[in-house]
Amino acid sequence: MAISQTQKNEIIAKFARHEGDTGSPEVQIAVLTADILALNDHLDVHHKDHHSYVGLMKKIGQRRNLLRYLRNKDITRYRDLIKALGLRR
Repeated sequence: MAISQTQKNEIIAKFARHEGDTGSPEVQIAVLTADILALNDHLDVHHKDHHSYVGLMKKIGQRRNLLRYLRNKDITRYRDLIKALGLRR
């Protein structure tokens, strides 16, 4: 259901802005996107799992807020991230 630590480390290495970066909006959004995709796959199989649905909605809200923050802070970083993650925005 959740992404593994190795997957998370790969995502962090790909989107980090500098060595040891885990808190930048790009990294946080990328990790949340991977979690959201994993939860979507889980819910496709277990469609009656309403507790996971609540967690999915929370993660989507967190990602939306971080995307809004990044868009207001630096539009070019926002556009590059959207393109890299393949989000529809």
